Amino acid sequence: MSADPRQASFAQVGMWLTERMGRAGSAYHMPLLITFDGPLDACALIQACETLVRRHPILATAIEEQDGIPVEVPAERPQVTVTATEDIGPLVRAETLRPFDVGKGPLVRFTLARVSSSRHVLLVVAHHLVFDGESKDVLVRDLAAFYNGRPLARLTMSYADHAAAERERVHAVLGEAGEYWRGRWREPAEIVLPVLPGASSASGEPDTSDTSDMPGLPGGSGVSGRRGSSSGPAGAVRSREATEGGVHTFRAALRDVPGVSRFEVFLASVHALLFAYGNAEPVCAVDMSTRTPEVRDHIGLFVNELPVWSAPAPGMTVAGLAGRLHDDLRLLYRFRQVPLARAVRGLRPRTALAPVSVSYRRRREEPEFAELDTSVDWAVFNHAVRSTLHLQAVDGPDGLDVIMQYSSRTLPDVTHIAKDLSSIMKNPDTVIEDIAAGRTEQEGLAEEIRAIWQEVLGIDEIGDEEDLFDLGGHSLTITQIIARMRKRLDVEVPLDVFFDTPTIAGVLESIAAGREPGLPDASGSRR
Repeated sequence: MSADPRQASFAQVGMWLTERMGRAGSAYHMPLLITFDGPLDACALIQACETLVRRHPILATAIEEQDGIPVEVPAERPQVTVTATEDIGPLVRAETLRPFDVGKGPLVRFTLARVSSSRHVLLVVAHHLVFDGESKDVLVRDLAAFYNGRPLARLTMSYADHAAAERERVHAVLGEAGEYWRGRWREPAEIVLPVLPGASSASGEPDTSDTSDMPGLPGGSGVSGRRGSSSGPAGAVRSREATEGGVHTFRAALRDVPGVSRFEVFLASVHALLFAYGNAEPVCAVDMSTRTPEVRDHIGLFVNELPVWSAPAPGMTVAGLAGRLHDDLRLLYRFRQVPLARAVRGLRPRTALAPVSVSYRRRREEPEFAELDTSVDWAVFNHAVRSTLHLQAVDGPDGLDVIMQYSSRTLPDVTHIAKDLSSIMKNPDTVIEDIAAGRTEQEGLAEEIRAIWQEVLGIDEIGDEEDLFDLGGHSLTITQIIARMRKRLDVEVPLDVFFDTPTIAGVLESIAAGREPGLPDASGSRR
C-alpha cells in the first residue's frame, strides 16, 4: 500500500507524539511580537494576515491520526482577533500559554492589540508543528510585502510535497546513516553545570526535559551561592517532559575564525564551556535545518535535532575545536534529514537528545511597513523548556544575540554561565585547558575572599551576590578587607569597586577584568 501523500513529516511525527502524551506543555508554542508606531491601517494589516495564510496553507492545517498514521488535514482558517489594552504583557502571556488543539487547529493565532492611538502590537503565536525559527523571518517579510501592497509570486510546492520528497531522500540514505551512527551514538553522560543553592541536582530522572552576558573564568562572577556550593550535575539525559523555565538574553561578540563558519565557532564555544565545567566529552543536541532551495521561502517545520560530541585534545584552542567540529559536521550533514530514531535502533522517545541543546540562525534584514516605525521581538519566551539549557544564537545585521532558555528548577540563575560563554566567544585563541584551569583558580580565589569577608564581618555564611552594606559593612570594614586581600592574596582592589559592586561576585569580576580576557595569569600568581 502506498504512503498517504498527506502523511506528516518526520519532525511533525515526533512533536505530535510528544503532544499526544501530554508532555509538551507550551514548549512547542512559538510567539512573535511586532510593534507598530504610527498611523497603522488596521484593516490592511488584517487583510495582510489573511493573505499570508493563503500563501502558506500549512498555517490552516492540523495533524490528525488516521489508521494509526498522523496526517496533515485541513483546519479552520485562523482569524485575527482585535482587542485593546494598555498593558500588553498579560495578553502575551495568556495567548502564549493558551493550548492548541493539534488535531483540529488552527495552529496559529493572530491578535492585533491597540495600545494607544499611535501604537499597535501584532502578536502571532504558532505551534512548532507548522513553524520554525526561519519561518519568523518569512512571516514578517511576507506580512510587510502584503501590507505595503506588493504581491509575491505564488509558491508551487506544498509542505506535504516537501515531506513526501524528504521521506524518499531519507529512505535512500538510511542504511548509510545507520552505519554512521553505529560507531558514534552513545547515551550522553549526566551534565555538569554550576548549580546555585536550592537547585535540585538531578541523578537518574531529571527535573526537566529542546529541538532551536563566567563562575571562575576571567570576566565572570565567581562561585555562585553560599560557601560550600559548587558545580554539580544540573540535569540528566533521559528527558521525559517539558517544565516551566526561565529566559536570559544577552548580546555577544563572536570572533570570526578563518576556515570555519560562525555557527561552528559558536558551537565550539559552547563545547569549550561545558568542558571547563567538568564535562570530559561535551555533547549538544543541535537543531539542523532541513530546508532545501525549493522551500527557502516557505513557512513550516524544517528542523531535525541531532547530537554533536567533541573530545578536546590537550593544547587545543577553541578555534582548533571549531576546526575539528567543522570536519565532523561535514560528515554529519549528509544525514541531516535522517531522524536519529530511524537510524539508531532501540532509541526511546524523548523530548531532548541531550541536556544542553543549541540552535543558530542568521536573521535577515527587518522589512519596513509603509509609514510605520516597526520593531520585532524575535525571542518572546513560551515559559517552558524541554532540556536543562537551550542556547539559541540569532546572528543579525546589528549583532549576535544569545537567548538562554533554562530549567528554573535546576538552574535558578544563568547570568554567570552567560558571562563565561561570552568571554570564550570573544577569545577563540584561548587554550581550552587554560579555561578550565582559570575557572578552578577563580573558584579558589572566591573562597579565600569569602573567608576574609566572614572574618571581618563576623558572619558564618556569605553568598556571592549578597551586598556588603546590607550585611552591616561600612567604609572602615572595606579598608580592612582590602588590606587583608593585599597581604594574603597579593590582590589589589580599588576602593570604588566596593561602592560600585559591593558583592563578592563584583570584586571577582573586577579582579578578572585586570587580567587578559579568557586566560588565567600566565605566571599562576594573582594580580
